[in-house]
Amino acid sequence: MTATNFNTENRTYRQLVGNGLVYTIPRFQRDYSWGEEEWEDLWLDMLSTLKQDGEPAHYMGYLVLQTTDNRKFEVIDGQQRLTTMSLIVLASMRVMSDYATNHVNEAANQQRIAQLRATYIGYLDPVTLSSHNKLKLNRNNDPYYRNYLVPLTKPLPVRGFPVSTHQLRKGFEWFKQRLHDYTKDEPDQGVALAQFVESMSDRLFFTVITVADQLNAFKVFETLNARGVRLSATDLLKNYLFSVLAQDGELTTDMDDFEDRWVAMVDRLGSEELPDFLRAHWNSRHNFARHAELFKVIRQRINYRADVFALVRDMEADIDTYLALSQPEGSEWPDRWRQNVQHLRMFAVRQPFPMLMAAKRMFSEAEFGDLLRVVVVIAFRYNVIGGQNPAEQERTFHATALALNSGRARVLRDVVAQLRAIYPNDDAFRTNFADKSIKTKQSRNAQVVRYILAMLEKQDNGLDLNLEEGYTIEHILPQKPGPGWESFPENEVDLFAYRLANMVLLEKSKNQDIGNLPFDEKRIIMKDSSVLLTRQLAEAYDTWTPEKLVARQKKLAKVATTVWRIDQLS
Repeated sequence: MTATNFNTENRTYRQLVGNGLVYTIPRFQRDYSWGEEEWEDLWLDMLSTLKQDGEPAHYMGYLVLQTTDNRKFEVIDGQQRLTTMSLIVLASMRVMSDYATNHVNEAANQQRIAQLRATYIGYLDPVTLSSHNKLKLNRNNDPYYRNYLVPLTKPLPVRGFPVSTHQLRKGFEWFKQRLHDYTKDEPDQGVALAQFVESMSDRLFFTVITVADQLNAFKVFETLNARGVRLSATDLLKNYLFSVLAQDGELTTDMDDFEDRWVAMVDRLGSEELPDFLRAHWNSRHNFARHAELFKVIRQRINYRADVFALVRDMEADIDTYLALSQPEGSEWPDRWRQNVQHLRMFAVRQPFPMLMAAKRMFSEAEFGDLLRVVVVIAFRYNVIGGQNPAEQERTFHATALALNSGRARVLRDVVAQLRAIYPNDDAFRTNFADKSIKTKQSRNAQVVRYILAMLEKQDNGLDLNLEEGYTIEHILPQKPGPGWESFPENEVDLFAYRLANMVLLEKSKNQDIGNLPFDEKRIIMKDSSVLLTRQLAEAYDTWTPEKLVARQKKLAKVATTVWRIDQLS
């Protein structure tokens, strides 16, 4: 990104809206959404700059703008803040207008209103009284802003408007009340109001990032998100697709149709989830794209109206599958399918999603259900126990998705053969399992350990435990051992406490009594457990030492190899 198409500088609000600069919220950007919590935060920030010992300036964060002439700017990120600051100026003008109406310094307050309008808002055409504003909101919010808020209409209409428009009106009225209360005891309220706006415009400042096109805007988005500054990839992608529809003067009905369908998908997914869905969808049908490349790839491939609507149709076709994979509780999939997907989520494994989305389009229900189980076994061997490189795994799943799309993989056996490279063989899995430690201080890790122990119990003893019925993890060697555990060196407690062989399932009521007891006392309680593996351990060992722990884990590893196994690959 060169200096000619990317610029960063700090600007106060006065510098932003001065010198004839114009800002447009693209019609496809999200509606105004700030509420009382955000208004209160901003109000308190402004007041903090007005105190005698207050901060001299207040930082308002990033604005990302797109321009070709440095006069007219599209707001890529920052519209909520810019809109709210405009509401504050308009609210101060409205309070002045109320004072003027009541003949309080009428002429002076009318002059102040005119000056504030010219400086911060825009101007009214003297013939038509139509507004030419420095800020233009999106298509849902701008008519109300332009026709009622900017002209300081009294009273403001309240019926027949979208929810976001009501938020605009409520924000205006919220700040109007605060400004009235702030200045009501001043000797000249008009002066106090004008001084408030002038101080706000000079003391609130932004870091303004100006880019020349959407691709650079997306690069900014990726960079800032990597640094923890959340911008909206969803809005940016929508921005580009709308621009494709608009480039040849496409019909408004096309844009309305696209927006309705896009909003419907965002409503189902959530704006933060949509980029992840779009990437999974894209990689299930096309060449592999990393997160950082996705916008660039889409921009190269989606150039015409037909491309936009083909993309939307394909996304709509895949969204149910993605939602069932990412939010299995709400899906209508069979119980066995949902259970396997819940295991993937517990493992924090999403790399198979593109392949599973492709398979859902191609396979029968029976084969798809079997594939879900295959993927769980691979994820358990590769990710949970093996801890291997997920990037390599993702590439293999993607190649398999393309094989499904091209017809090179037609049935489950073909797909399983494609996945051989990311299936650790039995020897490797046994070795990894025999050495595995999982720290259960994290709730997800504890959930994984309960799952492992329950599956081993089912395989070895045929008992299908319901983990929702109060089974907890008992660390035989306690995480913080007391007297009676001298056979484990103090500096190796963490090494052994979280080994899989050192953990058993125990009824919650019994675990409350067992605490840090020595092993010979724990055995008495464990022998009374309904969990056979727990009971068998207590019966088989009269002492618990590092050597016995290691030996037990090797035995568990052999059992695990039969639990998490794909016959075709083993």
